[in-house]
Amino acid sequence: MKKLQDKNLYFVGGVVRDEILGVKSFDTDYCYVGNGIEFAKKNFPENIIKINEDFGTVRILLDGKEIDIASTRKETYPKAGHLPKVTDIGCPLKDDLIRRDFTVNAMAKNTETGEIVDYFGGVNDIKDKKIKILHDKSFIDDPTRIIRALKFSVRFGFELEENTKKLQDEYLKNINYDMSFHRIKKELMETFNLNKGAAFDKFVGQKIYKLLGENQTAPKIKGAQIEEAAKGIEAPWIIYMSFFDLSNLALTKREKSILDWAEKLKTQKTTNNTPKESIVINSLR
Repeated sequence: MKKLQDKNLYFVGGVVRDEILGVKSFDTDYCYVGNGIEFAKKNFPENIIKINEDFGTVRILLDGKEIDIASTRKETYPKAGHLPKVTDIGCPLKDDLIRRDFTVNAMAKNTETGEIVDYFGGVNDIKDKKIKILHDKSFIDDPTRIIRALKFSVRFGFELEENTKKLQDEYLKNINYDMSFHRIKKELMETFNLNKGAAFDKFVGQKIYKLLGENQTAPKIKGAQIEEAAKGIEAPWIIYMSFFDLSNLALTKREKSILDWAEKLKTQKTTNNTPKESIVINSLR
């Protein structure tokens, strides 16, 4: 079986970060310096199962596993907070890596030589346990990165680098709500389905909850209470988010039913004046 290996083919993003951290990676991303579709057509023509010309990506089936290969590309944001526009497919590797979210996710490892390419100091930031954006407009371009930073901080025990924290705070004071709430929901699901109370405490304490929409209020309940109660619960992210107004999120019928269930629990009366925020916790046990 031919190996997925080439001098222009790199492991990229989370898989490189996780290898340095010594933890299991959820997925493996490949990036080809040049046109990844042409690379696949030349080397694995019989393995191709899907091509996306607009994004310069190709999916192949190799050893029973589906593998995505992306061409190097640039991205621009014609409208802040919305999906980016892909440009310059086949650009240099550095131009591709700089479009990513954080320095710890902007490294590459050559599949042939094993060399790690780190233009932006990601290795040092991993050592220092810091989450650092790649440019000052990062959160303006894509505010979902704020929730992604929260997810990584909880998964790895990292903290925001000083300037990154400052820029996050500034953005949360002046949020552009003309954004992709579909992407907000996706990041919320990935973050809170981890069922980590610490994520909720940071979500509230750092005022990240304001991304959900205007006129949100901070609940008084602690994340540890929800974490304990949500063990074994389907879609725990909804239990965490049930303390906020989710009208901007497109919930599925099943998600709405879970939300309605949680809301009913919160309105149950008690005989000892239990605070509203605690009723869901008592009822879920």
